[in-house]
Amino acid sequence: MVYYPYFRGKQFELIAIRETAGLMAKHKFVPIISPVNKQFGGLGRTLDVLRDSNVRSIVIINPEHGQLNDNPSDLRDFLIENYSDYVKLILGIRLDANTSTAKVLELINKVNGRPFALIHDGFKDPKQLLAELESEDYAPKLHVFIENNCGILYQKNFKNSGDGVLICDGFTHRRNRDLPPLELFSDKHVTYNMGYLNGSIKGFGDFLIVGDEYSETGGPAYTVAIHLTFIDPDQDNVMFINHFLSDSRDSAANPGGKFKEALSYLLAEVSKNDKIIETSGVKEFRKFHEFNHYPGLGKAKKSSMIHHIETMADFVEKQKENI
Repeated sequence: MVYYPYFRGKQFELIAIRETAGLMAKHKFVPIISPVNKQFGGLGRTLDVLRDSNVRSIVIINPEHGQLNDNPSDLRDFLIENYSDYVKLILGIRLDANTSTAKVLELINKVNGRPFALIHDGFKDPKQLLAELESEDYAPKLHVFIENNCGILYQKNFKNSGDGVLICDGFTHRRNRDLPPLELFSDKHVTYNMGYLNGSIKGFGDFLIVGDEYSETGGPAYTVAIHLTFIDPDQDNVMFINHFLSDSRDSAANPGGKFKEALSYLLAEVSKNDKIIETSGVKEFRKFHEFNHYPGLGKAKKSSMIHHIETMADFVEKQKENI
């Protein structure tokens, strides 16, 4: 059981990776990073920590979003030139509906023999690609399938072409004010290897509490929402997500006050729901409350992401104990 958390390379997502690198190393988690910033300082610091912590990771060299999607060659060159000694770094090549087979082969040739993974995200011609991979004797380290954009029949084409990883999006995007208090997040950590392709799907992942939808900024916070996941052993270990919302919703003013309103609901739920584990993310939320501190929504999201990673680590550890 290997967990592949999928990150967009925003500032606080990269910080979350750095702060959980030791945990990821212990449980053999493999973070997938899709950089969004053409300045590579934060990404470099993150890769340094992952390398020093002996964490296997995947960095997508042709990201879809952010400042790099039009000219990703600088990112590829940065990775190849600066991380030749990071032997557990895998270069990810993303395949969407606009990617041609010729482009995939071009990108493979440009990774200079480094291990690579194919990120399948809506690609249209799997049979031709598979034939080309076999004729050129290209061996992807992994096939990463974004579940919403490539179904079982698509995945079946690559069953004998390398190990697969299934990434789901458990976060349903809507306006914060429309979020329910509680909803299903995912059962993929339980069911990823139960389906038709159970012989080749070796891992699972998600977009954490952020979801696959991308935006450069969060926009004005008319309603502040804090998200917290938990796994329910009484519901076949399904993962659920709580959404804690502010009461004040009429304007974008006073985000700090709105955060404190949402935080009060979070701490009340944590105190009565023993299925929410006491992670370092939860402890950060307790400190925000103790010191009457508004950390900004980015840092609050980071705390929720760390909680999610530690919750998954706790589940993985318990599964080992039950074997």
